[in-house]
Amino acid sequence: MSTAPAPAPPGPHPRRWLALVAVALSVLVISFDMTILNVALPTLASQLQATTGQQQWIVDSYTVVFAAAMLPAGLIGDRFGRRRTLTVGLALFGLASAVGMLADSPGTLIAARAAMGLAGALVMPMSMAVIPGLFPSGEQRRATALLAAALAAGAPLGPLIGGFLLQHFWWGAVFVINIPLTAIGIVACVLLLPETRNPAAPPIDLPATVLGAGGLAALTFGIIEGPDRGWADPLVLGMIVGSLVALTALVLRSRRRRDPMLDLALLADPTFGWSAVAATLVSLVLFGAFFVLPLYFQSVLGADAFGTGLRLMPMMLGLMVAAKLSDRLVTRIGARAVITIGLAVLAAALLLGSRTEASDGYGLAAAWLTLLGLGMGLSLITAQASALLTLPPARAGVGAGLIQTLRQVGGAIGVAVFGSLLAGSYRGALDTTALSADAAHKAGQSVVAADAVAAATGDRALAASAHAAYVHGMTVVLLVAGVIAVLSAVLVALRMPAVEPRPAQEQAEAAEAAAAGTGPQPGPPPEASSGTATVPAADRG
Repeated sequence: MSTAPAPAPPGPHPRRWLALVAVALSVLVISFDMTILNVALPTLASQLQATTGQQQWIVDSYTVVFAAAMLPAGLIGDRFGRRRTLTVGLALFGLASAVGMLADSPGTLIAARAAMGLAGALVMPMSMAVIPGLFPSGEQRRATALLAAALAAGAPLGPLIGGFLLQHFWWGAVFVINIPLTAIGIVACVLLLPETRNPAAPPIDLPATVLGAGGLAALTFGIIEGPDRGWADPLVLGMIVGSLVALTALVLRSRRRRDPMLDLALLADPTFGWSAVAATLVSLVLFGAFFVLPLYFQSVLGADAFGTGLRLMPMMLGLMVAAKLSDRLVTRIGARAVITIGLAVLAAALLLGSRTEASDGYGLAAAWLTLLGLGMGLSLITAQASALLTLPPARAGVGAGLIQTLRQVGGAIGVAVFGSLLAGSYRGALDTTALSADAAHKAGQSVVAADAVAAATGDRALAASAHAAYVHGMTVVLLVAGVIAVLSAVLVALRMPAVEPRPAQEQAEAAEAAAAGTGPQPGPPPEASSGTATVPAADRG
């Protein structure tokens, strides 16, 4: 009696690269929405009468909620299905975008942006978490790098798309575009993406969620309001102290729990930990740069919204070069060297930008923006890919949530700190001696407000002073960001472990073996110890 041969192990998912396109589309929608509104801030400030602080909250409400909700979102995806969580997040993002489109006050827009941040938190960690279930180990770095490149590409694409929409439509169009894109993303994910989950994932820790969200919101509020109210103001001090207490309690609670929502044990892995640190520091300095540039191009150089987006495109050129080079460089010299080089290039770009003067044209900006994109791509893409490749499949959602949380915390603090630094430097350099008290107060709120006062009064000297003051504030922000990038490069070079680069031939052989069904498979079966289960094809939609 013959024995039937054992079935061959399943090969890599046949539609894995097409599925990655669907995931990348979802990431791109979320990513460019982080910056698409920056180019619309001058228009919003005028039409909704938003102060500098409200403009910062329009940006930060998204990033703070995004960061606070990322950790529980990672657990939700691990526990209830990553594809399901991804599609629900996209649907919520489209709905919140519709509310933002109809907003008629800064408060309503801030609330809509907060809801979009919650939706983005459901999407972002899941986009990274699905990779171990789709790709064999030999292809995971390439897939992760491509997804990280899509995430980074949203930064320069956001202002370009936003500028085009503002030039041809009204400011609400920057939200309208999200609706069809999220619909396409939902359909693509349902049709192409297999469902995976980790049934052993721990339940949501509600107290930890409250501590994290409250601590981040209080910290950002205190930093934003500090320059206006004064750092000794009881409310500002109370918020900052309260945030430190809440975040400390979150860390202590996480260390005591067996399956914490904030899994600090992941940071014990030096490669994951220092890659996460690098990605966070890159986000901190980049969000500061993105906050100051649109107003510089529009108010000082006189560009319209679309022209502002076009002027940011050299950054996209640098990013494309970095995306093409990063994986090859990691193969040859290792992740630590690539991240360090990227941070050094990023620092050089920011320090070059800090030499801008009010009389300069666009040439200098184009040069340092190209370097900025190159440095951002080398450091951010490599750091994210290196961190995520250390994760076991069962912890994919939680780990991806943690690194994205740290990135968004860095971004939120960057907007808050650099926005406050910009406001303080601008007001300190603005000459309002010839103005009435009321006009001086209005002009001191922002360069947009100063331009409005100058236009109403015909005061050309005020406009010139405001532009020079804004450039002064911008250069202070870029100088500080550049110094932080230099220190970050030194820190990564000294502290991040050097992982031996994997030869290209070995990677190719691993990929071929996996494709033949004899090498590492895209994910363990449901009974494997990792706890990652792939839902049967009948449930894949």
